[in-house]
Amino acid sequence: MKRLEDRVVIVTGGSRGLGRAIAIEAAAEGARVVVAYRRREREAREVVDAIGPSSCAIAVDVRDVASVDRLFAQVLETHGRVDGLVTSAGIVSDGWLATLPIEQWDDVVTTNLRGTMATVRAALRPMIARKSGAIVALSSIAASRASPGQASYAATKGAIESMARTLAAEVARHGVRVNALAPGLIDAGMVKATPLDRVTAAMTRIPLGRLGRAREIARAAVFLLSDDASYVTGHTLVVDGGLSA
Repeated sequence: MKRLEDRVVIVTGGSRGLGRAIAIEAAAEGARVVVAYRRREREAREVVDAIGPSSCAIAVDVRDVASVDRLFAQVLETHGRVDGLVTSAGIVSDGWLATLPIEQWDDVVTTNLRGTMATVRAALRPMIARKSGAIVALSSIAASRASPGQASYAATKGAIESMARTLAAEVARHGVRVNALAPGLIDAGMVKATPLDRVTAAMTRIPLGRLGRAREIARAAVFLLSDDASYVTGHTLVVDGGLSA
């Protein structure tokens, strides 16, 4: 039997980058995947086409609590439950903190941290009711390693890890597991937009000597969603090729 056979899994930010890879991998393991996206409808439909008829795409703005609530209402109406959630929706907006416009800071915090909180909170209601569920919150090694110019991004990811640990302790008695997943430098998403010289320099510090692959992160997410991780909660799984060793 596949590891996520017939489980209903929502992946926010599922239309591109790591979210896309996670959605595809979860479906390959038998999940009925809901690809949640904000603006990239065409890309989301492409993911659904790649996965097959067991999946669907639903628009959501994680910054808007009402939009998040509509997403979960629609999923519950269609499937009757939510077994897994992966919060992959997020943005990065580089800038030195001393000169960073407060609006730029707020945009990152609202999307990454508030959006994760709103989505996780909405997932907890049906999960607690069924006394079962697994949540994977995407973090980053930026939460634990200095990344000059990314103070806002790093702050949100550090907060997500702290929230995951605390929440895991709160909901364990309800049969719900909560973990964070911290990718290193991955050949997908935000890293693709990073100047080549910066990526090349960073690779010299990775013991495995290469960038990670999106599917390697996706497989880690599936592990945390699955019963293989049934005794894992409150943990941040770092997948970075040894960069943080």
